[in-house]
Parts: sequence; structure tokens; C-alpha cells
Amino acid sequence: MTRMARMRAAMMRVAGALAVAVLLGGCGSGAAGWTKPGADESATAQAYRSCRSLAEERVGPEIGINQDILATRGTDWQRSPVGNLQARTMTETTRDRAAAIVASCMAAYGFQPAR
Repeated sequence: MTRMARMRAAMMRVAGALAVAVLLGGCGSGAAGWTKPGADESATAQAYRSCRSLAEERVGPEIGINQDILATRGTDWQRSPVGNLQARTMTETTRDRAAAIVASCMAAYGFQPAR
């Protein structure tokens, strides 16, 4: 495997990890983190799944763009001290955006963060 192919493979692993981190770990504490008077666990879980789905749909293009950037600019960033910082920043920004979408959606369903 050539050096370029190894770098591209490494960047794709980072991009894949980015997508997983955003979609699985970016939306707070899950359905248990929300409450609504009169709503049972099942209703809360259903609303949360719906909101997660909406967030995944909305940040999906952003994740694709981030993956493309990492794949095409990866070797430049590996030579630069800010490369890992930039990848982390993209991940955190996308994760925070997904979490905000979930929070807004849950509030629209009448839920509040559990305290």
C-alpha cells in the first residue's frame, strides 16, 4: 500500500469515526434526559427517536462535507499542527448542531430536559 493510500485510508477512518460520534453520541443523555407531564417512557422514547431521526437527516449533508474535506485535505492537515484540531472542531460543531436540533424538536413536542 502506498503512503498516499495509507493516508487516505486513515482519513476515511477518521471520517467514519466522525459520523459515528455525531450520530450516536451527540445528543445528550437520550430519551431518559427528557420529561413531560403525562408522558410515559414509551412516548418519550418515540418522540426522542423521531427527533434523533430529524437531526440525523439535517446534519447528514454536513457529515458528508466533513468527510470529503478530511479525505481531500487530510495530508495537508497531517503536516500541520492544526490538523487534529480542525477535525475535532468539525466533529464538535456537527455534534452540537445535532444536539440543538434534538433539543428544539423535543421542546416542540412539549418535553423539557430532566433535572
